[in-house]
Amino acid sequence: MIEAVKFWNEPNNKSHWDLELDPEWTAYGAMVKEASAAVRAENAELTQVLGGISPIDPFFMQRLRDQGVLAGLDAVAVHGFPLDWNHWQIGEWPARIAEIEAVTPLPVWVTEVGISTFGAEEVQEFGLRRTAELLLGRVPRIHWYSLYDLPKAWPATTRHREAEGSSYYRHFHMGLLREDGTPKLASRQFSAYTPEMGICQWFHFEDHRLDDAVRWLRRLGVRRLRTGLSWADSWRPGADNWFDRQMRALEDFDVTLTFCFTPEHRGVAAHHTSPPLVAGEYAEFCARMVRRYAPGLRSGAQALLTPVPRDAPSPAA
Repeated sequence: MIEAVKFWNEPNNKSHWDLELDPEWTAYGAMVKEASAAVRAENAELTQVLGGISPIDPFFMQRLRDQGVLAGLDAVAVHGFPLDWNHWQIGEWPARIAEIEAVTPLPVWVTEVGISTFGAEEVQEFGLRRTAELLLGRVPRIHWYSLYDLPKAWPATTRHREAEGSSYYRHFHMGLLREDGTPKLASRQFSAYTPEMGICQWFHFEDHRLDDAVRWLRRLGVRRLRTGLSWADSWRPGADNWFDRQMRALEDFDVTLTFCFTPEHRGVAAHHTSPPLVAGEYAEFCARMVRRYAPGLRSGAQALLTPVPRDAPSPAA
């Protein structure tokens, strides 16, 4: 089941949103407000979450609050990687959560937290145990990033590889499983923290790991999964067939679904981090995905009367 939707991923990180094109985040704010209203019209009960922010920045959150962006949402989210990229220690997690709680009454979810095995697998073991001690019971949702290492043949989603230096390669070692699916040390203890702790795992278009991922998630006792559907991918031939397959495979989990990535030809600039030319097109994509995979009571009743084939073509295709 879909328990929540998120609007974008790390909007205050230049790897995911072009800050030069939208330095005050007014385009992002307008886009979220329009998408939120569109999703609410499809399913009024579905939990709506602001795209998880990285870095954890209360001033950014306050800016969106003052623009009225948070008024229609049900929760906000943060991402943190204190042993890899952040400039704070892992023990500061409660203080970082409190900084966001101070500027919004909405619940704060942690939708990405993880530790790489770039240096040693034992570091990830320690980081998982300490993260659980600090966050379980402190926030409503925690999603560990991630199940799999990023395949070395795939580029990490970042626009500042040159600035990261060797830290760039930490992106490829965040999984509980290696690229070939073999388990790391921390995987042995992860089930001690499920189902309260979930997992964030992104699936690429026609990802070959999907079925094995489902088997591993069940083996680890995971109930809560965060993943995404790409607006950019929705323009690929066969996109809805892939989306259908992905969502069918994940239907037994409580899924938080992230909508992100601008199609190059629909952005102000030709890049997936660009604000859209027309904010309503992103809203339309979000609404269509909710209508397809998490219809509200009214939409669901209509679907029973006039069922739509699972392989129906995408209106955007």
